[in-house]
Amino acid sequence: MTDSITQKLAELGLSLPEAAAPVAAYVPAVEAGGLLHVSGQLPFKDGALMKGRLGEDRDTDYGYEAARACALMLVAQIEKALGSLDRVERIVKLGAFVASTPDFTDQPKVANGASELMVALFGDAGRHARSAVGVPVLPLGAAVEVDAIVAVRPA
Repeated sequence: MTDSITQKLAELGLSLPEAAAPVAAYVPAVEAGGLLHVSGQLPFKDGALMKGRLGEDRDTDYGYEAARACALMLVAQIEKALGSLDRVERIVKLGAFVASTPDFTDQPKVANGASELMVALFGDAGRHARSAVGVPVLPLGAAVEVDAIVAVRPA
């Protein structure tokens, strides 16, 4: 699977970033009971954090790209935690947090940036349950944050 994910990324013109170090007192991922719980990941593009608030200074398309960047970082964290993407059995759930104004209601469209990338990379195993919620602010001023629960095969 690792080779096929690398190939799919290349076909999409993407590459995995280096897995980001935690910015506070937590670990990037915890494996327990056949599941990998991946901490919320922030969106980086060309090494810069994608900041802003949807409905205020950013639009839905920007949010979609930010969620996609979060998903790329999630995959990088998954690979780092498991040693190989071959251990991924299924993406079980994504949680998308969108920094947005009270009247912004397109959080699901923003979260599709992460969801659609998981399906593009993992196929049917990338189809997942999801929540997409609006929040007033995210760490470091990020526009989007996405976390994940992943079913994994034994090492």
